[in-house]
Amino acid sequence: MKNRGYPDMAILFCALILLGIGLVMVFSASAVKSMVLYGDRFYYLKRQLAWAAIGIAAMLFSMNFEYRHLKRLAPLILLGGLGLLVIVLIPGIGRAAHGARRWIGVGSLGIQPSEVMKLAFVIFLAASMSAKGKKMRAFTTGVLPYVVLCGVVFALILKQPDLGTAVAIAATAGIMLFAAGASMSHLLLLAMGAVPVLYWAVTSEEYRLRRFLAFLDPWSDLQDTGYHIVQSLYALGSGGPLGVGLGWSRQKFFYLPEQHTDFIFAILGEEFGFLGTSTLILLFFFFAWRGYRVALNAPDVFGSLLACGITTMITLQAVINIAVVTATIPITGIPLPFLSSGGSSLLFTMTGVGILLNISRYTTE
Repeated sequence: MKNRGYPDMAILFCALILLGIGLVMVFSASAVKSMVLYGDRFYYLKRQLAWAAIGIAAMLFSMNFEYRHLKRLAPLILLGGLGLLVIVLIPGIGRAAHGARRWIGVGSLGIQPSEVMKLAFVIFLAASMSAKGKKMRAFTTGVLPYVVLCGVVFALILKQPDLGTAVAIAATAGIMLFAAGASMSHLLLLAMGAVPVLYWAVTSEEYRLRRFLAFLDPWSDLQDTGYHIVQSLYALGSGGPLGVGLGWSRQKFFYLPEQHTDFIFAILGEEFGFLGTSTLILLFFFFAWRGYRVALNAPDVFGSLLACGITTMITLQAVINIAVVTATIPITGIPLPFLSSGGSSLLFTMTGVGILLNISRYTTE
C-alpha cells in the first residue's frame, strides 16, 4: 500500500453540496408541516442540522480510520446489524409507525436497523469476497453462501416491512458479486430466480399489490392508492423548466404526503423545475463516477469491493427514490440520500462517504 495521501476532494465536495441542498429542501418542504404540528417552522430543520453535524463528524472519523481494519471487524459488524434487525421486530422494543416496525429508540430519538445493515452488509461482503479470490467463480463456494445470507437479510427487512430497502440491498449484493468475479451464468440464474421472489413479495401483501396496480394507472384511484403518485406528478409538472421558486411550493401544503422525506425530490422539482432536478441527477452521476473510479484504483481487492459497494448502495437508493417519485416504478418507501429528512439514513450515508474517502487516500492514481 502506498502512503496515505489526500482524499478525493471531488467526492467530498459533491457530498457536501448534496447535503447542503438537502438542508435547504428539508426546511422548504417541512416548514408548513412543522408550524402546524409543532408551532415551530424550524422543527425538522433543527433535527436535520443536528444529524448533519453528527454525520459530518462520522464522515471525518471514518475518513481517517484506515479502512483495512474494517476487514477484521466485518463479522462483528454483520452480527451487530443482524441483531438489530431481529430486535426491531420485538414488540415493545421496535417502534411501530404507519403500519411498519422499523425504528429502535425512545421518543423522537431512534435509529433504523435497516440503515445500519446497508453499510454492515457491504462491509462484510467486501471482506468475505476479497478473501475468496478465484473461489468466487464456483457456485457452491462463491455465490451460494451470499445468496443464503442475502435471503436472511431480505426476509428480516421485508418483515418490518420495507421492500424498497430489501430490494436495494439485494441488488447491491448482486453488483458486488459481479465485481468480485462471479460467473455471469450464475448471476443470470440468480436474476431469473429473483423474479418469482419479487412477484411473491408484491402479491403476498394486499397493500403492496394495490400499490403496484395503482402504479399502472394511478388516476383510477385518485383518493387512495394513486394519491401519492398523482400529487407527486402534479408537483413535478407544476415546476416546469425553472420552477415556481424556493419556498413557493403548493404541494407541501398537505397535498403531497411525506413531502420532506421520501417525496422531497418532487418538492425540489416543483420549486426548481427541470433545471433543479437535472442538476441533482447530474450530481449523483458525478458522485457515482468518482466513487467507481476510487474502486477501480483501490490498492487491494477489499478496498475495491468496499468502494464499489458503498457507491452502488448510495447511487441505487437515489435511482429507486427518483424512479418512485416520477412514477417510473411502483411506490416503495426509500429515502433520497443526503436530501430526505431522517437521521439514520443521513448518518450512515455520511459514514459510508467517509470510508469511500479513506479508500481514495490510498488509490494508485
